[in-house]
Amino acid sequence: MKDDREIVMSGIRPTGFLHLGNYFGAIRNYVKMQDDYNCFFMVADWHSLTTHPDTKQLKSNVHRVLAENIACGLNPDKVALYCQSHVHETAELYLYLNMLAYKGELEKTVTFKDKVRQNPENVNAGLLTYPVLQAADIILHRAKFVPVGKDQEQHLEMARNFVNRFNHRYGEVFPEPQAFNYNQALIKVPSLDNTGKMSKSENQLATLYLADNDATIRKKVMKAVTDSGPVEMNSAKPDYIENIFDLMKLVSSAEVINRFEDEFNNCTIRYGDMKKQLAEDMVNFISPIRNQVEAILQDEKYLLQVMETGAAKAIESAKATMLQVRKAMGLQYY
Repeated sequence: MKDDREIVMSGIRPTGFLHLGNYFGAIRNYVKMQDDYNCFFMVADWHSLTTHPDTKQLKSNVHRVLAENIACGLNPDKVALYCQSHVHETAELYLYLNMLAYKGELEKTVTFKDKVRQNPENVNAGLLTYPVLQAADIILHRAKFVPVGKDQEQHLEMARNFVNRFNHRYGEVFPEPQAFNYNQALIKVPSLDNTGKMSKSENQLATLYLADNDATIRKKVMKAVTDSGPVEMNSAKPDYIENIFDLMKLVSSAEVINRFEDEFNNCTIRYGDMKKQLAEDMVNFISPIRNQVEAILQDEKYLLQVMETGAAKAIESAKATMLQVRKAMGLQYY
C-alpha cells in the first residue's frame, strides 16, 4: 500500500551511549513523528568509520543504539529503523553526488575543520566527503524533512546544493530537504557542570546517559555546581542554578518544581535537598529505559529481525529512487 505521508529521515552514529540530551533533543520528537510521517531512522555505521575506524565494538554499538531507540518509544513496525550499511544503494548515490561536490566547499565545512583540529592524523577522504554521504542518506528516500540540530544545518544546506545541481544537470528527481521545525518542542539539555549542553564526547561526568546505573546518576547530580544560596528575595538565578531548575523541569512534577521555586524566592532553598530530589527523579525516569534496553540487548534474534525489517523498507524506497536516478543520468543501458 502506498504511503502518501510526507517523508522524514534522520540518522545517529553508533559512537557512544545515548544521553538525556539525545532523548529530549531528538528521540522524544521522533516518537511523536512516527504516527504522522513516513519515517526513516538510520543507524549511521558508515559515518562512524570516518572517526572510529576500529570496528571491534561496532556490532554491539549498533545493537545498543537500536535497543535504546526502541526502549525510548520508537516502534519498528511504524518506522523504517535500519542500519546504513544494509542499504547498498546509498553507496551508489554517494558516488554520483561526489561528482557534483567540490573540494573547496567540502574543506570549508565547519565540522570537517573541527575534526581535522581534533585528529590531524586521521584526515581521510570519507571525513572530507561526509556531507556528501549525508546528503545521499537523506535524498535516497526523497525526504522532505530532516530533524537536525544547529551543528548540522550547514550539512543540510549542502544537501540542498547537491539536489539543485543534480536536478539542474539531469532533470527534476529530488525534492529539496528542509529542516524539521519542532517549534516549542526543541529542547537543549544543559550539562551538569554548566559548560554547555550534554554531549557524547565532552565531559562524561557532566552527562546523564540512558545506560547509567542508579548510583552513578545520583553521584553525577550531586556534583552539579551550586552556591550558598540567594541572599535577596526574588533575586535572579545564576545560570548554573537555572540549569538545575531546567533539568528538574524535564523529569520532576510541577508541584516539586514550584516548591523549590518558592524556596529560592524566599531565600530558604537548600540546594543539597534540591539535588537529592532531582537525582531521585532522574533515577525514576532513566531506570525503566535502561532496564528495557538491557532486556532488548539480550534478545539478539529480535534485533536481527528489526534490522532485516527496517532494511527491507529502506531498500524498497532506495531501489525506486535509484531507478529514477539512473534513468535521469542516462545510465539505464538495458
